[in-house]
Amino acid sequence: MDLMNRVCKPYLDKFVIAFIDDILIYSKDEKEHEEHLKAILELLKKGELYAKFSKCELWIPKVQFLGHVIDSQAIHVGPAKIESVKNLTSPKSPT
Repeated sequence: MDLMNRVCKPYLDKFVIAFIDDILIYSKDEKEHEEHLKAILELLKKGELYAKFSKCELWIPKVQFLGHVIDSQAIHVGPAKIESVKNLTSPKSPT
């Protein structure tokens, strides 16, 4: 986790979120996304880190990340979290 944060540090919270070995790159449009993607891939190469292509999801309009659904409009609570709240039992006593 610390390694990914150190490698991605120049762009963290600007257009990148790193969590353990997951990297989320977000952008306003496709041209900007292409620039962001190139920048991160160059950082990974410089740090001698490589992404496994079969695990990459590129150019997707909606992504589930850390229990949230992120799209171009907003960040939404993920469906699994909503279901777990729906399935909670009501308290039976006032304490």
